[in-house]
Amino acid sequence: MKLKDKVAIVTGAGGGYGEGIAHYFAEQGAKVVVADIRGDAAEKVAGDIGASAVACTADVTSSESTKAMVQTALDAFGKLDILINNAGTTHKNQSMLLVDEATFDKVYAVNVKSIYHAAIHAVPVLEKNGGGVIINIASTAGVRPRPGLTWYNGSKGAAIAITRSMAVELADRKIRVCGINPVMGETGLTGQFLPGDDTPETRAKIIAGIPLGRMSRPLDIAKACGFLASDEAEFVTGVLLEVDGGRCI
Repeated sequence: MKLKDKVAIVTGAGGGYGEGIAHYFAEQGAKVVVADIRGDAAEKVAGDIGASAVACTADVTSSESTKAMVQTALDAFGKLDILINNAGTTHKNQSMLLVDEATFDKVYAVNVKSIYHAAIHAVPVLEKNGGGVIINIASTAGVRPRPGLTWYNGSKGAAIAITRSMAVELADRKIRVCGINPVMGETGLTGQFLPGDDTPETRAKIIAGIPLGRMSRPLDIAKACGFLASDEAEFVTGVLLEVDGGRCI
C-alpha cells in the first residue's frame, strides 16, 4: 500500500474524479478527508469508504471554509501529508461571448482562486509536518484548448502555470507540487464540456480525437495521483502529467 499512514484531503470528492481518488487513496492505505460543497455527497462517499475517511462540507472558493477543511484533517487524523485540489467547474461549451460574467467569475473562483486558498492554509501545515505533496487537477484544455471552452481553458492554463511556480517556490520546504491534465472524462460535468447535446454521436466525435479510443475515467486519474503522491515520486515535482489517452500528442 503505497500511501500507508498518509493523510490526504481530496476536494470535490463527492463524485467524479474526486470520488475515485478518495476511494483509491483509502485502498492504498491513506486516511482521507472527503471534501465537497455538497455535504450529503461527501458523507455518502466517506461512508462508503469507511473508518479511514471523514466527510467535510467545504466551499473551496472561501478562505474560511478552506481553513476549516484543513483543520478537519488535523482534528480527525492529527496531520496532513497530501492535498488534492480536484474541485472544478466549467461553463457550457459555447461561444466565449455568450458566457455571462457571473459564470466567468465562478469558473475562476473554483478552478484558480481555490488553489490560492488551499496554499494559504495548507502550506504552513505541510511545512510544519516536514513536507508533503500538493496535486492540482488541471486539464488538457490548458495544453490543447478546444473552441467553445475559452474561459475554462484559460482557468486550467492558470492552474498549470501556478503548479509549476509553486513547485519551484516550495521545493526548499520539502513540498512537492504536481498536476494532472485529464482528457475529457466520464463525470458529472461531461454534458457541459460537449459541443451540443450529450448524445452517443457527440461523444463519438470527442473520442475520435483520443488515440487510445475512450474518455478518461476516475480510476485513471486516481492511479496517476497515487503515484505522484507516493514516495515512489520523491524526486518528481513541477510535473503536469497528461492522463489523456494520447490527446495532446
